[in-house]
Amino acid sequence: MGGSGAGMGAFERYLTLWVLICMAAGVAIGALLPAVPEALGRMEAAGVSIPIAALIWVMIYPMMLKVDFGSVARVWRSPRGLFVTWAVNWLVKPFTMFGIACLFFYVLFEPLIPPDLARGYLAGAVLLGAAPCTAMVFVWSRLTGGDPAYTVVQVATNDLIILAAFAPIVALLLGVGDVPIPWDTLVLSVALFVAAPLAGGAATRRIVVGRRGEEYFRDGFVPRFGNATIAGLLLTLVLIFSLQGDVILENPLHICLIAAPLVIQTFLVFSIAYAASRAARLPHSIAAPAGMIGASNFFELAVAVAIALFGAQSPAALAATVGVLVEVPVMLALVRIANGTKGWIERGEAG
Repeated sequence: MGGSGAGMGAFERYLTLWVLICMAAGVAIGALLPAVPEALGRMEAAGVSIPIAALIWVMIYPMMLKVDFGSVARVWRSPRGLFVTWAVNWLVKPFTMFGIACLFFYVLFEPLIPPDLARGYLAGAVLLGAAPCTAMVFVWSRLTGGDPAYTVVQVATNDLIILAAFAPIVALLLGVGDVPIPWDTLVLSVALFVAAPLAGGAATRRIVVGRRGEEYFRDGFVPRFGNATIAGLLLTLVLIFSLQGDVILENPLHICLIAAPLVIQTFLVFSIAYAASRAARLPHSIAAPAGMIGASNFFELAVAVAIALFGAQSPAALAATVGVLVEVPVMLALVRIANGTKGWIERGEAG
C-alpha cells in the first residue's frame, strides 16, 4: 500500500490474512472472554468508544505530522477535489444507499426478511448513507499516499455539511420527523478525530523541526511511525469484533444479508467518486481520498441516531452496527484498488 511507510512488507503481503485473523480473534474474545469487551464497551463518551478513539489516534497521528498549514491554505486554489467530494457525498451517496437497500431488503431478500425487519434494516442503511466518514478517511488517505493538507480540508468541510444536511436527508428518505441530532457525538468526534490530532501533529512538527531541522523531521522522525497505521487498524478490528461478537454469533444469516447491500453501495460510491476525480483530472493524492470519504461511513453518528430513533435493540441499530463490522475490511480492499489503479488516474490527469 502506497504511503504506509517502510518496514511494512509482512503486513502488506499478508494483509488479508491478518484481517481475517483479527476478525476471528475479536469474535473469539467476545465469546470466550465476555468480561473484556463488556469492560471496554463501558468506556465511552457521547456514544464514542474511548478505546477505539485511542486506536484511531494511533492511526491518524502519522498523517497529521505531514500536514503543513501553508499547504492547507493553498488547497482553496484548486477546489475541484472538494466539489467532487461534496457532490458525491450529498447528492449521490444517500440516494444510492436508499435505492440499493430497498432493492435488497424489499425485493431480493423478501422471502428471507419479514416486512418489519426490512423497514428497520432500510432505516439503518439510510442513516449510514447520510453520514459520510470523518476520522477514518485520514487512515485511508495515508495508505493511498493522499495529500494530507487536502484531506484535512475535505474532512473539515464535510463535517460542516453534516451539521446542516444530515437531518433533512434522513427525514426525507425515511419520512421520519424530528430526526434527533446527537450534538455531543458530533462535537466530540470532530474534536477527537480532527482538531486534536491536527493540533498535536502541528505542535510535534514545530518542535522537532525547530530542534533538528526539516530534513531530520521528514527522513528520520516521521518514518518511525510507519507501522502505526496498520497496527492500529488491526487492533481496531479485534476490538470492534470483540464488542460485537455476540451480535455476529446470534444473527449470522441476517448479518450477511445486511452486509450485502452495504458492501455493494461502498464499491459503487467509491467508483463514482473515483471516476469523477479522473474526469476532473485530479492527481491520485486527491482522487483517492475523494473516493474514500464517501465510501466509508461516520458510523458513530449512524449508530447513535439509530438508537435514539428506534432503540438499542432495533433492526435499524443492528443494520448500523453491521456498517461498523464491514467498514475496515471493505475499505482496505478499496485501498488496494486505489493503489493498483494509480496509473489510470495519472493518465487522466495528464490527458
